[in-house]
Amino acid sequence: MTNFLEFFGPSVVTANAVLDGFGIILQLDTLLYIGLGMPVGMLVGAFPGVTATMAVALASGFTLTLEPMQGLSVLLTIYVAAQFGDRVPAILINTPGTPASISTTFDGYPLAKQGRAGLAMTISAFGSAFGMLVGVVLLALIAIPLARFARAFGPAELFALVVFGLTMMIGVSSGRIIKGLIAGCFGLFLAAVGRDPVSGDARFTMDVLELNSGVPFIPVIIGVFGVAEVLNQMLTHNPRASQLKPIAQMGQWWPDKTTTKRLAKPTAVGAATGSVIGLVPAVGGDISGIIGWDNARRMSKNKDEFGKGSVEGLMAGDTSTTTTLGGSVTTTMALGIPGDSVMAVLIGSMMIWGIQPGPGLFASDPSMVYSLVAILTIATVLSLALSLLRMKSMVKLLELNQAYLWIIILVFCMVGTYSISNSVFDVAVMLIMGLIGLFMLRFGFPAGPTVLGLILGPLAESNLRRTLIGGGWESFLQSPIAMILFIVSAAALLFPPLRQMSKRRKSELKNTSRFSSNVP
Repeated sequence: MTNFLEFFGPSVVTANAVLDGFGIILQLDTLLYIGLGMPVGMLVGAFPGVTATMAVALASGFTLTLEPMQGLSVLLTIYVAAQFGDRVPAILINTPGTPASISTTFDGYPLAKQGRAGLAMTISAFGSAFGMLVGVVLLALIAIPLARFARAFGPAELFALVVFGLTMMIGVSSGRIIKGLIAGCFGLFLAAVGRDPVSGDARFTMDVLELNSGVPFIPVIIGVFGVAEVLNQMLTHNPRASQLKPIAQMGQWWPDKTTTKRLAKPTAVGAATGSVIGLVPAVGGDISGIIGWDNARRMSKNKDEFGKGSVEGLMAGDTSTTTTLGGSVTTTMALGIPGDSVMAVLIGSMMIWGIQPGPGLFASDPSMVYSLVAILTIATVLSLALSLLRMKSMVKLLELNQAYLWIIILVFCMVGTYSISNSVFDVAVMLIMGLIGLFMLRFGFPAGPTVLGLILGPLAESNLRRTLIGGGWESFLQSPIAMILFIVSAAALLFPPLRQMSKRRKSELKNTSRFSSNVP
């Protein structure tokens, strides 16, 4: 009997978790919140310069009064829908709606110039949906086993995991390693503001009463990702520059049988690429899309078409981009390490709701995995349906004056921040962080490491103290997992500059050899 229960017990628990998880999401009020996030996400993606991170940060201030699953439904739906809406400007005006649609411009805009914009948007929509669903399956299969594995981590391993997450986001900061380190240290400094968790002494509060509980991270997130981006667009906007007019000739919408057969291989390549890259914290869909596009080009028989209007390149890039979302949610929820900047914002909201992402989350509440699966699945299907409606209004939105959008965003920033705790101090923090974020944007400092440092700083400090009190520095040397994470973290920081140095050396040697060969 015992063996019978041991064999079938996990299946019964999993079945109950699946029913509970889907049951919560299929309630009418939760479905309404998914429907609320849908048009917001589509509009966010359709407006160039308004990123999914900015939209989720703005929406966070309005969702904190909701139940956790209702709030997650809104935020995750915005994230999913933005992955569909951002393809519209990428295809029609060669401008990525969000960074995730960079690879879409490679072949989407050339297809539109050939009079096949409708076909490009249909292929992009199906590729995005397929990639998203593959990512959802990845979440359902891997999240709980990964969380169970990480639950065995002690303080040394958890500290190493936080360091790993920070360095991965710094390491992929577009080659700006030093500036990424500075931004991450600034975030850790902000995390140290407030009362010492052990002694209770005030740290860096400057006798400001509101800072005793620490720097409020939602105003920081809205300021860095929302206000800063709007201010930067206002400063860099050139009203005399001619605005790109979206291509109005849609052409055919549905691919024929020959085209459909050609799409099978790049779809598989994109999904495989995105599945692997999505599990690496902080890499993101923009990098995955470019790698997926390049992998498909290498494996294609029609390499010359890539970058000139290839349906294979479009499908591979978009599939790879959206597949990363499942892996990003998996690492965020199971390990507590944000998979990208949107997930970093989501962690901030979850902490206010009393949910602590990490190894213990799915172990204590496995039904949450399937609630997330349900949200992402429903949002993906609805986004696909909305994308295939081929509404001309989405095209006309690209012709709207950006000044109106700036005003709307700034108003939402202030109202959303104030509504968190009805505090003018929070609004002041948001505005100050908006100016700091503007400085970071103008001088090339990535915002992601700052937010990550603010959110993960307390977790890093508490686990470091516990490790040092328990066994000292030797505890790290005695933990193989911690040492592996430290080695990978060091590699993430050292590999990019070493690679650049190697490229410079090779180019110098080539120039030297050419010069010597030209000398008589």
